[in-house]
Amino acid sequence: MAADFKNDLIAMLPRLRRFARSLTRSVTDADDLVQESCLRALSRSDQWDPAQPLDRWMFRIVRNTWISEVRKRSVRIGQGLVPADETHELTSSETGEDAALEKDLLQQIMDLPEELSALLLAVSVEGYSYAEAAALFDIPLGTVMSRIHRARKLLSLRMSETTGADT
Repeated sequence: MAADFKNDLIAMLPRLRRFARSLTRSVTDADDLVQESCLRALSRSDQWDPAQPLDRWMFRIVRNTWISEVRKRSVRIGQGLVPADETHELTSSETGEDAALEKDLLQQIMDLPEELSALLLAVSVEGYSYAEAAALFDIPLGTVMSRIHRARKLLSLRMSETTGADT
């Protein structure tokens, strides 16, 4: 079971990194967050219920680890962030035009408030249902639906403004 757990965890690393990136807004912070979360998961693997999906357990560990880090940082000063356009993790474009649109979309997503962008990425990119996202983020289902709607509406508005400004 330990080998299966480790193999499943390794296979999940790109998804964890994407999720961590949505929380941290920084490539280096995301990598550190994933590393810390994996260490916690490995040291507490006996607490994981194999009847439950490993990804939900890991996403919750990542989220809780980030919350702890934010609390620690609240007393620190001078922590900078890497601009969102420096990451290429979510892009897979075929043409230069597609790449520019994907880069703009990613920037718009990362410019949303964290509670909107993290939920939007969990549902739209990671494929979680609204109910699963509610459990993952420990918020009511109605709040998930409201935040996803608001995030999509803001993205649509911002993207139409960006497109409209170019024409």
